[in-house]
Order: sequence, then structure tokens, then C-alpha cells
Amino acid sequence: MAKAEFNKKRALFTSTLDLELRKKLVKCYVWSIALYGAKTWTLRAVDQKHLENFEIRWWRRMEKISWTDHVRNENVLLRVKEQRNILHEIRKRKANWIGHILCRNCLLQRVIEGKIKGRTEVTGRRGRRHRKLLDDLKERRGYSHLKEEALDRTMWRAGFGKRLWTCHKTD
Repeated sequence: MAKAEFNKKRALFTSTLDLELRKKLVKCYVWSIALYGAKTWTLRAVDQKHLENFEIRWWRRMEKISWTDHVRNENVLLRVKEQRNILHEIRKRKANWIGHILCRNCLLQRVIEGKIKGRTEVTGRRGRRHRKLLDDLKERRGYSHLKEEALDRTMWRAGFGKRLWTCHKTD
């Protein structure tokens, strides 16, 4: 869907408009569609690689750089004056959503924390276990730290600045 939307607006993105304006257009039109629902994704290493490739591909298209031109990704990022930040954006959205859920006492919070039993895991199963929603948060920031911040609204606002969630505790 993001690719189709980008192709519809290609003339806008590759025109002689200011670089900053073109970057805002890409983030507004393409990233908003591509990252829809990203706050609930469980990202594997393969998924992260695909997302980084997606980001570079659109920066290349915006600057009219073909992959056959043999321009390194770092040089493309220097031309558009950007850094790789699509994964950071996904983590920020996920942490923001999780924090919003954690400041409430609801069914969704209990499901995310795994306090409601679902499908039982077979112990003799081969391969890796399935990644859960909170696995990457535990790796990055620590779930208990995030939960403490979500309960303290002033700390939460300091951590995520722009979005001011109102937390209502229901007992």
C-alpha cells in the first residue's frame, strides 16, 4: 500500500521542491501507511532488515538514485541529511502505546503481561519460541522501568514529551 501511494505522488517527491519539504511528504504519505499498526508488531531480525531496506529505497527514489548507480546507503543518507530512524520510530510508537495501556488497569494490560492463560506451550517443541509483544521492550528498556514511568505521569511526559496521555486508573 505504501509503495502504491508513493507511486501516485512520485512527481511531488522527485520535483525541485525543497529537500525538507520532500522529506516531510515522504514521512507523511509513505511512512504513515507503511507503519500503520506498528505499535503491535513483534519485530524479528529479518523484519528489521526489510524495514531498513524500505527506508533506504524511498530515500533513493526521492533523490533519483538507482541501485545500479552503486551509491552506498551511507552516502544516500548524507544526501538527504537523515539517519536510519524507521526502527526508532517503531520502538517509540510501541513504547508509547504500551505505556498508555500500562497506566490503566484493564483486560488488555493483563493479556499483554501474560496473566491470562491462552494457548499452552508444548515443552518438547522444536525451534525457537515465538516472540511476544513485550520481548523487545524487555531487551531495550526493561518492562518494569517502563511500567513505573507509565504510572508516574510527570516522568512519562518527560520521557515521551509530545504526547500527553491522560491515565485513568480503574480499580
